[in-house]
Amino acid sequence: MMTTLGTVQQIASKHIVSPKGFTAAGMHCGVKHKKKDLAIIYSEVPASVAGVFTTNAIKAAPVVLTKETVYASRKMQAIILNSGNANACTGKQGLADAKEMQQLTADKFGIPANTVGVCSTGVIGQHLPMEPIRAGIQAIELGNSVENGVQFAEALLTTDTVMKNTAYTVEVDGKTVTIAGTAKGSGMIEPNMATMLGVITTDAAIDSDTLQTLLAAATNVTFNAITVDGDTSTNDTVLALANGLAGNELLTPEHPDWAAFKDAFRLVSQDLAKMIAKDGEGATKLIETTVIGAATNVEAIKIAKTVVGSPLVKTAVYGNDANWGRILAAVGYSGCTIDPTNVFIKIGDEAVVDAGEPLDFSEEYLLEYLKQPEIKIVVDLHVGEGQGKAWGCDLTYDYVQINATYRS
Repeated sequence: MMTTLGTVQQIASKHIVSPKGFTAAGMHCGVKHKKKDLAIIYSEVPASVAGVFTTNAIKAAPVVLTKETVYASRKMQAIILNSGNANACTGKQGLADAKEMQQLTADKFGIPANTVGVCSTGVIGQHLPMEPIRAGIQAIELGNSVENGVQFAEALLTTDTVMKNTAYTVEVDGKTVTIAGTAKGSGMIEPNMATMLGVITTDAAIDSDTLQTLLAAATNVTFNAITVDGDTSTNDTVLALANGLAGNELLTPEHPDWAAFKDAFRLVSQDLAKMIAKDGEGATKLIETTVIGAATNVEAIKIAKTVVGSPLVKTAVYGNDANWGRILAAVGYSGCTIDPTNVFIKIGDEAVVDAGEPLDFSEEYLLEYLKQPEIKIVVDLHVGEGQGKAWGCDLTYDYVQINATYRS
């Protein structure tokens, strides 16, 4: 089954090894008590690579190492990832452990160490248990089945309640190009460069510099447009690999199929970003805010993100309370250009504010609407042509419970 969006098609059997030439797996090695905690993805040929990383000044050892690897080698053939332990704030030993994971993975496949990325997620401030990781790297067996893709996605999860996978195909030079993505993220989500962990694979032919520009642009309107709790992780990483095995001509912005490829790539990023926001720790609802009529697109996204990130908006949505004043207040403290006498706000299909003035609206409709799993808010500022979206979630009692006992 496929969902068609112009020349771009979403595929139902979506998993990280959907593109040609990729194999992957996930397993339980012993970092966690029971659940899968180690994953590897491998390309049969060296792939062009792009990466975006946390802007937190405190960066985990695997972020430091992988960022250096991406920008120095410009090629990547494998990524090793673990969950249950972030290898963050672990000093010299943490960096040595990340380098050992990189080298052991390189040795397993007979490839240079500087073509291996390393990612970790989990508890901060604890050294990695290297013995089970060493054994896991030796034991893990990769494949390109749906089951392998599922194993990979499962091994990334921490407080996530669902896996996050998506994939699209697009025609380039008459050949079918596939773009797939897997991510994890549920809490500590307010990225300024990426999300908790994400991997995007494609069999398209594209050079690393062009891929980097594409990933950065997509990130700005997807991963950078989500928030769960306002905290930026020490481990945020998204890596994109493109191995060229689809056989298309090299993609550039001048290529006749560039627009379709760019759209498919953005949709992969957007799907993953929305899944993360919807799966926020303790969340029961996805909140999408669309801002139009802003001074610029950048300001539109900033305002939208301010609204979905407001604790008062989040708790009102959780409580099914159409407290539009909280939305308007968030717009006002966003630091962006607004004219209070021109603001229009709509929740679902019900307009609640126009020209900065309150409107009569149906409390009954909004009470029922706010019980839905996805809530849409529209803000029209009437000051310019800028537009943008952001995604977040409601704030519930369970969020406090999950994070009050995270290390217990």
